[in-house]
Amino acid sequence: MKVLTGKEELQALSYLEKAAEQALHSSCYRSRCGSVIVNNNNKIIGAGYNSPPGDVCLESCLKNSLPANFKSDKTCCMHAEQRAIVNALKNNFTQLPGSRLYFIRLDEQGNKQTAGKPYCTICSKMTLDVGIAEFVLWHEEGITVYDAKEYNELSFAFSQ
Repeated sequence: MKVLTGKEELQALSYLEKAAEQALHSSCYRSRCGSVIVNNNNKIIGAGYNSPPGDVCLESCLKNSLPANFKSDKTCCMHAEQRAIVNALKNNFTQLPGSRLYFIRLDEQGNKQTAGKPYCTICSKMTLDVGIAEFVLWHEEGITVYDAKEYNELSFAFSQ
């Protein structure tokens, strides 16, 4: 894990802004998230936001309304990271290896929120599988870059 500074931090902020623009498209009742994937030439090759397939969120899919024994992701939404990966696979699949995925969450007023610790094994596994090298989150201490393998390991180790 590395906290970015200087020019790297400024560049990452611009990509997180693009991810925030994606998050504004979300129709999810729980949260609005956005992601962009940037290749080695600093070009956005994939973008996505969290929403259910078809972009219509159902109140019945809210986390607290699912049965306690529900054994899958507790939302009906495709994650922003998943959509960004699918978008890149459709249009720029040869540029995914070595790329960097940026993720941001917005509050109800559309303000950017800092992220918690890595925890999503669904997205961490997909990231590794397609060859994305790094995962970027905005933490209180700054914009943080995780090696994709490290992000995956931390996600599997996460407990609430």
